[in-house]
Order: sequence, then C-alpha cells, then structure tokens
Amino acid sequence: MNYIDWLGFLGVFQILLAYFLNVFKKVNTNDLLFILLNLIGAFMACIASILLNYMPFVVLEGIWTIVSFYSLLKHCKLI
Repeated sequence: MNYIDWLGFLGVFQILLAYFLNVFKKVNTNDLLFILLNLIGAFMACIASILLNYMPFVVLEGIWTIVSFYSLLKHCKLI
C-alpha cells in the first residue's frame, strides 16, 4: 500500500469508528469526539480521493467534511 491508500484507509477507519461508537452508545452524535472523528476522517478520505482522481468519493467525502465542520461550529456555539 502506498501513502494515498494509507491516508484513505485511516480516514475511512475514523468515520467507521465514529459510527460504531455511536451504534454501541459509547458516544452521542453531539459529542466532540464523534464530530472530530467524522471531520478528520472525511477530510483524509477526501484528500486521498482527490489524489486518486476519483470524483464520486471526492464529492461524498467533501460534503461529509463540510457537514462535519458545520457540526463542529454548532458544537462550539460559533453559529
């Protein structure tokens, strides 16, 4: 695996970790940990998708990053 694969793998792992932690009631969707796992994971997966030039996932992960960033701003009461 090259660095792009690792970047994408780690990003997707973080998103899935947030999902599993939520499903098993370890974190709430409003918890900072959940928001950051999604934000950082989606951003890493988006960058990997850009480097791979795979536009469907650039769109998916890009939107996921934006929504997660919005959630972070709400969590911090900046909006």
